[in-house]
Amino acid sequence: MTIFRTALATFAITAVTIFTASTSFAQVSKDSMNTLKQQKDVLKLQAKINNQKMELAKLENKLEQKTREVVSTTAEAKKAAEENADAANRLSNEPQDKSTARKAENAGDAARKSAKHARIAADDLENLKKDINNLKNKIAEEEAKLPLPPTQP
Repeated sequence: MTIFRTALATFAITAVTIFTASTSFAQVSKDSMNTLKQQKDVLKLQAKINNQKMELAKLENKLEQKTREVVSTTAEAKKAAEENADAANRLSNEPQDKSTARKAENAGDAARKSAKHARIAADDLENLKKDINNLKNKIAEEEAKLPLPPTQP
Protein backbone atom coordinates (compact mmCIF):
# COMPACT_ATOMS: atom_id res chain seq x y z
CA MET A 1 0.00 0.00 0.00
CA THR A 2 2.84 2.38 0.69
CA ILE A 3 4.18 1.90 -2.78
CA PHE A 4 0.71 2.63 -4.11
CA ARG A 5 0.48 5.83 -2.03
CA THR A 6 3.93 6.91 -3.10
CA ALA A 7 3.09 6.23 -6.75
CA LEU A 8 -0.19 8.08 -6.35
CA ALA A 9 1.52 11.04 -4.67
CA THR A 10 4.21 11.10 -7.36
CA PHE A 11 1.56 10.97 -10.05
CA ALA A 12 -0.39 13.81 -8.40
CA ILE A 13 2.71 15.96 -8.06
CA THR A 14 3.67 15.27 -11.67
CA ALA A 15 0.15 16.08 -12.88
CA VAL A 16 0.07 19.37 -10.96
CA THR A 17 3.53 20.29 -12.26
CA ILE A 18 2.58 19.52 -15.86
CA PHE A 19 -0.68 21.43 -15.52
CA THR A 20 1.09 24.46 -14.01
CA ALA A 21 3.82 24.39 -16.66
CA SER A 22 1.35 24.09 -19.50
CA THR A 23 -0.78 26.93 -18.11
CA SER A 24 2.23 29.25 -17.82
CA PHE A 25 3.45 28.18 -21.26
CA ALA A 26 0.05 28.95 -22.71
CA GLN A 27 0.12 32.41 -21.09
CA VAL A 28 3.57 33.16 -22.45
CA SER A 29 2.43 31.94 -25.82
CA LYS A 30 -0.62 34.25 -25.76
CA ASP A 31 1.57 37.20 -24.78
CA SER A 32 4.02 36.36 -27.53
CA MET A 33 1.18 36.06 -30.03
CA ASN A 34 -0.21 39.45 -28.99
CA THR A 35 3.24 41.02 -29.30
CA LEU A 36 3.77 39.47 -32.70
CA LYS A 37 0.33 40.63 -33.85
CA GLN A 38 1.11 44.18 -32.71
CA GLN A 39 4.45 44.08 -34.52
CA LYS A 40 2.69 42.81 -37.65
CA ASP A 41 0.16 45.65 -37.45
CA VAL A 42 2.97 48.19 -37.01
CA LEU A 43 4.81 46.77 -40.03
CA LYS A 44 1.63 46.98 -42.14
CA LEU A 45 1.15 50.58 -41.07
CA GLN A 46 4.79 51.41 -41.84
CA ALA A 47 4.45 49.81 -45.29
CA LYS A 48 1.32 51.88 -45.93
CA ILE A 49 3.13 55.04 -44.84
CA ASN A 50 6.10 54.22 -47.08
CA ASN A 51 3.77 53.72 -50.06
CA GLN A 52 2.11 57.03 -49.33
CA LYS A 53 5.50 58.74 -49.10
CA MET A 54 6.52 57.29 -52.46
CA GLU A 55 3.26 58.58 -53.97
CA LEU A 56 3.95 61.98 -52.37
CA ALA A 57 7.41 62.06 -53.96
CA LYS A 58 5.87 61.30 -57.37
CA LEU A 59 3.32 64.09 -56.94
CA GLU A 60 5.98 66.54 -55.81
CA ASN A 61 8.06 65.68 -58.88
CA LYS A 62 5.02 66.48 -61.05
CA LEU A 63 4.63 69.82 -59.27
CA GLU A 64 7.63 71.41 -61.00
CA GLN A 65 6.46 70.17 -64.41
CA LYS A 66 2.93 71.49 -63.84
CA THR A 67 4.30 74.84 -62.68
CA ARG A 68 6.37 75.15 -65.86
CA GLU A 69 3.30 74.17 -67.88
CA VAL A 70 1.23 76.91 -66.24
CA VAL A 71 3.93 79.48 -66.94
CA SER A 72 4.25 78.46 -70.60
CA THR A 73 0.51 78.24 -71.27
CA THR A 74 -0.02 81.60 -69.58
CA ALA A 75 2.68 83.13 -71.78
CA GLU A 76 1.12 81.56 -74.87
CA ALA A 77 -2.31 82.89 -73.88
CA LYS A 78 -0.87 86.36 -73.37
CA LYS A 79 0.87 86.23 -76.75
CA ALA A 80 -2.34 85.02 -78.43
CA ALA A 81 -4.32 87.81 -76.75
CA GLU A 82 -1.83 90.39 -78.01
CA GLU A 83 -2.04 88.94 -81.53
CA ASN A 84 -5.83 89.07 -81.27
CA ALA A 85 -5.67 92.70 -80.18
CA ASP A 86 -3.40 93.50 -83.13
CA ALA A 87 -5.71 91.70 -85.57
CA ALA A 88 -8.73 93.49 -84.11
CA ASN A 89 -6.92 96.80 -84.45
CA ARG A 90 -6.10 96.07 -88.10
CA LEU A 91 -9.72 95.06 -88.67
CA SER A 92 -10.94 98.33 -87.17
CA ASN A 93 -8.75 100.16 -89.72
CA GLU A 94 -10.12 98.04 -92.62
CA PRO A 95 -13.58 96.81 -91.58
CA GLN A 96 -14.59 95.72 -95.08
CA ASP A 97 -11.52 93.57 -95.82
CA LYS A 98 -12.50 89.86 -95.76
CA SER A 99 -8.95 88.65 -95.34
CA THR A 100 -8.35 90.92 -92.34
CA ALA A 101 -11.69 89.86 -90.85
CA ARG A 102 -10.80 86.18 -91.24
CA LYS A 103 -7.38 86.76 -89.65
CA ALA A 104 -8.98 88.62 -86.76
CA GLU A 105 -11.50 85.82 -86.27
CA ASN A 106 -8.75 83.19 -86.35
CA ALA A 107 -6.66 85.21 -83.90
CA GLY A 108 -9.69 85.45 -81.61
CA ASP A 109 -10.23 81.70 -81.77
CA ALA A 110 -6.56 81.07 -81.04
CA ALA A 111 -6.69 83.47 -78.09
CA ARG A 112 -9.79 81.73 -76.71
CA LYS A 113 -8.18 78.29 -77.04
CA SER A 114 -4.92 79.47 -75.48
CA ALA A 115 -6.77 81.02 -72.58
CA LYS A 116 -8.68 77.77 -72.08
CA HIS A 117 -5.44 75.76 -72.04
CA ALA A 118 -3.97 78.19 -69.52
CA ARG A 119 -7.03 77.84 -67.26
CA ILE A 120 -6.89 74.05 -67.48
CA ALA A 121 -3.18 74.04 -66.64
CA ALA A 122 -3.80 76.34 -63.66
CA ASP A 123 -6.65 74.13 -62.45
CA ASP A 124 -4.46 71.03 -62.81
CA LEU A 125 -1.74 72.72 -60.76
CA GLU A 126 -4.21 73.65 -58.03
CA ASN A 127 -5.61 70.10 -57.94
CA LEU A 128 -2.09 68.71 -57.70
CA LYS A 129 -1.32 71.02 -54.79
CA LYS A 130 -4.52 69.89 -53.05
CA ASP A 131 -3.60 66.23 -53.63
CA ILE A 132 -0.15 66.84 -52.15
CA ASN A 133 -1.60 68.54 -49.07
CA ASN A 134 -4.20 65.79 -48.60
CA LEU A 135 -1.53 63.11 -48.87
CA LYS A 136 0.71 64.94 -46.39
CA ASN A 137 -2.21 65.06 -43.95
CA LYS A 138 -2.91 61.34 -44.43
CA ILE A 139 0.75 60.53 -43.81
CA ALA A 140 0.72 62.61 -40.63
CA GLU A 141 -2.44 60.84 -39.43
CA GLU A 142 -0.95 57.41 -40.14
CA GLU A 143 2.34 58.32 -38.44
CA ALA A 144 0.39 59.44 -35.38
CA LYS A 145 -1.03 55.91 -35.16
CA LEU A 146 2.46 54.41 -34.88
CA PRO A 147 3.46 53.51 -31.33
CA LEU A 148 6.18 55.64 -29.81
CA PRO A 149 9.53 53.88 -29.50
CA PRO A 150 10.48 53.02 -25.90
CA THR A 151 12.69 55.61 -24.24
CA GLN A 152 16.01 54.46 -22.89
CA PRO A 153 17.26 55.81 -19.56
